Amino acid sequence: MRFTRYGKYTGNLADALNLQSLLDQLSDFLLQSGFAGGQMYHPYWGEFGGEDDRSLDALKEALLRALMESGMLTPEMVAQLRGDAPPDEEVRQQIADLLDRLVQRLVEEGYLNLTEPPQMPGSYEEMKPGHGKFDEAREAARQVEFSLTGKGIDFLGWRTLRHLLSAMGKSSFGSHETPHLATGVEVEGSSRQYEFGDVMNLDIPATLKSALAREGVSGDGTVPLEYRDLHVHQAEYRSSCATVLLLDTSHSMILYGEDRFTPAKKVALALTHLIRTQFPGDTMKVVLFGDDAQEIPMGQLAHAQVGPFHTNTAAGLKLARRLLLAQNKDMRQIVMITDGKPSAITMPDGRVYKNSMGLDQLVLRETFREVGACRKSGILINTFMLARDPYLVAFVNQVSAIARGKAYFTSTMTLGQYIMRDFLRRKTRRAG
Repeated sequence: MRFTRYGKYTGNLADALNLQSLLDQLSDFLLQSGFAGGQMYHPYWGEFGGEDDRSLDALKEALLRALMESGMLTPEMVAQLRGDAPPDEEVRQQIADLLDRLVQRLVEEGYLNLTEPPQMPGSYEEMKPGHGKFDEAREAARQVEFSLTGKGIDFLGWRTLRHLLSAMGKSSFGSHETPHLATGVEVEGSSRQYEFGDVMNLDIPATLKSALAREGVSGDGTVPLEYRDLHVHQAEYRSSCATVLLLDTSHSMILYGEDRFTPAKKVALALTHLIRTQFPGDTMKVVLFGDDAQEIPMGQLAHAQVGPFHTNTAAGLKLARRLLLAQNKDMRQIVMITDGKPSAITMPDGRVYKNSMGLDQLVLRETFREVGACRKSGILINTFMLARDPYLVAFVNQVSAIARGKAYFTSTMTLGQYIMRDFLRRKTRRAG
């Protein structure tokens, strides 16, 4: 859709925009990670980090970029925004009105919350002829912050999941498959004789065949049935699974000119949406690990940040194992997303021992001890490594060998597809 006229009808045209399409374009902005330690400088890496901007002004700038990239602005508006035309107060006010209306729609439809009602000089509700400048409205917008609602987070998870499945060539998804057979309503295996306790998913042809072979048709034209004639369909056994998504929050996740943490958060939201809607018997929890490890609710994941942290992989595995053992599920697994070697452990007295130079043997021993504890508990560990240094390859391969899991060396572009494909294949063994 392209706007051809603005003025008093701006609100109606803004109402006609596909809000979900705009939200999809804004997903990276809405889930941006930032750096909990603020702006920092490193002699090798240069400047990095900084708090993510959650102001209303930043949201409007992102909306403008999305509108321009989608070709939804008139040439006059584009020229005004780029500074290629003399200042036109009317056009600038129309842009401000459009953005105000879009923000209001995001709030009204439950995708965003504002910390306070936006009372801006240029708002479409309070605008009076001759009052309210574009720059004044922008200054006021800096004082208002936004946050994603549960509906907004769920929507972004759904859109990410849809994109991932589309990229994988999948249009639908189902339950976890295992080699075990059980009776059910979905026919996927050969039938067998009925046993007490089975779901009465009767295989009528097999039942009649058994009765006819045994006695044939009686004189009154009926087929006498006995208990032993009953056959039921078999369906593949549907297992339940408990998953902990283990996310690395060390500072390297946003270094080297690449934000690796935001794509990881998007995958987490997509996986959560998949589990909640398609695998209601499953559970998923999220654990962040840096200098230490902590579980966070899904509602906080959208605003989680990396920090000036080392990589305490052992603490993350330990917490994940404790959470999984509390779940009464057929299968338990850890999906670990990281980009570096373990560089910290928690000592018995609570102090954190750190060594970021090479592979510290003390850190490795403690990490492998936790990996072994996961294996003894029947917990599978699948590792998704966002780097390919030789020493990291050796470390991840050893983790996979101990835990009998799998290792994937991927990038931010393919991370989601690898994780989703692995989850849907469900090539895990039964726990216990």
